[in-house]
Amino acid sequence: MTGAAFFDLDRTLLRGASGPIITDALREAGLVTTKLPGESLLYGVFNRFGETLPSMVLARNATLVARGKRAGAFDEAARRAAVGLMDLIEPFAHLTLEKHRAAGRKVVLATTTPLHLIQPLADLLELDAVIATRYSVDPVSGRYDGGLDGPFVWSTGKLAAVRDWAGDHDVDLTQSFAYSDSVYDLPLLSAVGHPHAVNPDPRLLAFATVRRWPVEHFSASPGVFKVPFVDIELQRIGQWMARPEAFPYARFEVLGTEHVPSEGGVLVAANHRSYFDLPTMFLAMGRAGRTGRFMAKREIFDVPVVGQLIAGSGGIPVDRESKDPDAPDPLAAAETALRGGELVGVMPQGTIPRGPDFFSSALKGHTGVARLAKSTGVPVIPCAIWGTEQVWPRSSKLPQMLNYLHPPQITVRFGPPVELKYRSAAADTDRVMKAIARLLPDEARSRRRPTMEQLASSYPGGKVPPADRSFARADEAQDE
Repeated sequence: MTGAAFFDLDRTLLRGASGPIITDALREAGLVTTKLPGESLLYGVFNRFGETLPSMVLARNATLVARGKRAGAFDEAARRAAVGLMDLIEPFAHLTLEKHRAAGRKVVLATTTPLHLIQPLADLLELDAVIATRYSVDPVSGRYDGGLDGPFVWSTGKLAAVRDWAGDHDVDLTQSFAYSDSVYDLPLLSAVGHPHAVNPDPRLLAFATVRRWPVEHFSASPGVFKVPFVDIELQRIGQWMARPEAFPYARFEVLGTEHVPSEGGVLVAANHRSYFDLPTMFLAMGRAGRTGRFMAKREIFDVPVVGQLIAGSGGIPVDRESKDPDAPDPLAAAETALRGGELVGVMPQGTIPRGPDFFSSALKGHTGVARLAKSTGVPVIPCAIWGTEQVWPRSSKLPQMLNYLHPPQITVRFGPPVELKYRSAAADTDRVMKAIARLLPDEARSRRRPTMEQLASSYPGGKVPPADRSFARADEAQDE
């Protein structure tokens, strides 16, 4: 026996409820002629907080709307509604469906929504099966008779319907996955081996937290934390708070934000000068109107509190030293984010250059950004960062946050997309790094001889190896 993947519809696969679009299609077809008092409020509450018992009572009694109508009367309206509902499918829902298909699992829609209204959407999504509420049809007249053909597919009724389907298709629920937003789907979630709470309502969130079930949102990359019930990313809140007065020890200038696409997958490739580059990039993305996923060294994620905040904001840990073949592939995580239409920030240099390399006009990078661009086809936006080392030099364990009188200037400049050839990852990486270098100020594009103090600031702990001391300006070099 094999497993399957069962998906709820409203607030899980869809961004909100299907009811408004289906109801509008039925009204246009003349199949529904009245509007319930408080209908808009009911849908608003559903979208924000999930299913309620009153909403399910209305859903159960919807058979009365169909009573007396011929069985095929709803088909055309359902097909029109399906087109509108496709626009509400969350981006990472598509990727999750693809993941289960690739693993050889049947992908099944399990929803309270009547089968005759939702089958066209399932067809567009190319699902393997639909488990939905069925309205009964009088065999003589061929018209709906106001009853149900089978269980009302909700709560324990949904679990019963899923169990019947699984038994008929040789599916093992203990090997299966289930995704839902609703506490009323606890019977199904508890019956499968791999339950997932997606955009969970308040009670399901509490239950999933206690049971340590995965909590996710199909509107964002796996692992991204969203504030419950308001559907706002933690990173977005951080961007709102990242106002100039929050950084009295630095001044920021962000240029070229018009080059950052307002939506869709995009790679932002930046140079690396300081531990302060990451918060600078978060701030710059906010100025560009985007949230982003950032690839960063795994060590940052191990820092108490800071690591959890970065992970919850969509950070992608990179462990270049790991030899574990089963370790998560950071490029795979970044590719998933890009295919889901997100921005991914990359610093191709991998680590902050030290010593003479820190003062070089040539930038060297790893090929990951070029490989990601080739595999996803997203544009690569170069980004030049300058001045962050004045706030947090590599020689310091903490940022210099007391310089209020003369705060250093930090400049972030985005450029137009880099034209890549996709023939050689190394050559395309060189194109990206040269595009970043062209955005840096003039002083960065000439090889400079630093003072011994400046050279020391580029090393952890400020210790310059004897072999590199000759690189400092002779008139200011001194033994430590």
